[in-house]
Amino acid sequence: MGLPSHTAQNGSGSLDTGTARLKELGYKQELKRDLSVFSNFAFSFSIISVLTGITTLYNTGLNFGGPVSLQYGWFIAGGFTMIVGLAMAEICSAYPTSGGLYYWSAKLAGPEWAPFASWITGWFNIVGQWAVTTSIDFSLAQLIQVMILLSTGGKNGGGYEASKYVVIAIHGGILLLHAALNSLPISVLSFFGQLAAAWNLVGVMVLTILIPLVSTERASAKFVFTHFNTDNGDGINSKAYIFVLGLLMSQYTLTGYDASAHMTEETKNADKNGPKGIISAIGISVVVGWFYILGITFAVTNISSLLSEDNDAGGYAIAEIFYLAFKRRYGSGVGGIICLGVIAVAIFFCGMSSVTSNSRMAYAFSRDGAMPLSSLWHKVNDQDVPINAVWLSAVTSFCMALTYLGSEVAFQAMVSIATIGLYIAYALPILFRVTLARKSFIPGPFNLGRYGILVGWIAVLWVATISILFSLPVAYPITNETLNYTPVAVGGLFILTVSTWILTARYWFKGPITNVES
Repeated sequence: MGLPSHTAQNGSGSLDTGTARLKELGYKQELKRDLSVFSNFAFSFSIISVLTGITTLYNTGLNFGGPVSLQYGWFIAGGFTMIVGLAMAEICSAYPTSGGLYYWSAKLAGPEWAPFASWITGWFNIVGQWAVTTSIDFSLAQLIQVMILLSTGGKNGGGYEASKYVVIAIHGGILLLHAALNSLPISVLSFFGQLAAAWNLVGVMVLTILIPLVSTERASAKFVFTHFNTDNGDGINSKAYIFVLGLLMSQYTLTGYDASAHMTEETKNADKNGPKGIISAIGISVVVGWFYILGITFAVTNISSLLSEDNDAGGYAIAEIFYLAFKRRYGSGVGGIICLGVIAVAIFFCGMSSVTSNSRMAYAFSRDGAMPLSSLWHKVNDQDVPINAVWLSAVTSFCMALTYLGSEVAFQAMVSIATIGLYIAYALPILFRVTLARKSFIPGPFNLGRYGILVGWIAVLWVATISILFSLPVAYPITNETLNYTPVAVGGLFILTVSTWILTARYWFKGPITNVES
């Protein structure tokens, strides 16, 4: 059963179902509703950004399984991610608000459990989002450092290797730019979002074709589609175990599509276009990402050499691939560095869109009084931008990155929340949908019909599976340096969130608060 037809007047005089539904859910229209379905898609597509995720973690895929885990692991993760996205899209259609996941949990868990469900989902979502932004912008800072290293001669030619303090400074500068851009009106951000989507699409196509063409040495089709790398140097010999660890690259890349939900209060006809944004961002990313993996892997001929910290790129596999491809053919690696620049721009757009999504989540969560100083973060300026939430997100992401100065292990543990923590936030409202709200859920214009429950359960079980798999040790023997601290970080967030609820929040946080005018 679909929702009744809802209509409302938007600024242009046309009817908008999203505005009407928002009012029914108890919220005033405070943000400017100016995004088209393509703009909504563009934000999620830019955050998923296959150029960002695959480039950043290509080393992991090469090390654990190589071409087989890169190719087939991508489709496995992509298929299950689409199932999670479909389940989320159905709920998004029923509840198109900027709060997204935590609001869905409150509505689906029922009156008795709503405050707690909303609280835990919201904090996993916002902390996961901040970790995503930290990870994205830190990966850009590292890529810039590698580009500088190669531009000054490479590691074997006396090139400049930036210290961790310089990398953090670059990271801070990137976040500053992202906060400044996100302080602009949504119409400007919409343009940048669409530009980012186009840049990712064109960039993937260019690099997928260019790198194999320029390379003087290419891998065979047999190598690309059948070679399984077991030489990981981490004491892991089980092929199944190795393949599972190789999935991390794919699953890390395919995150962030909840941005389409967080942008619904600024999207026209959001009860229809929000779900379209989620599904299309995942689907197109899976297809485009596979072509990128395919093209780059055809330029791989020596895995151990690409992963070696003694190569010119300091062990950054894709940078080494690009650099060597041009250097061997033309005697100079400048072309490879320019190609890395294409990726750097894509990562920059990815981080920009991530801050946009972070700020909308912080705006909505504080609107319902869940955050310290909520009244401050909920404010919007004269251009209908949640300006304080924008800068809060940027500053918090920078503070999270500072752990890198103390311990790289601590930093990796914190960043692990970007994948597992965020997916837990994705799964919670879906779990409530297929259990507590199984009979009471009223779908919106987009719904899965009789398959909604089945799709929901598969999504929940997949998230449970990857939460366990990505908590497994990634190297043996296990020491303080090789221990996988993901369960420590995610478990710590869970304990902190629940203990805060028990000690204080249960007395004052009542879940989403309506603010619609009487």
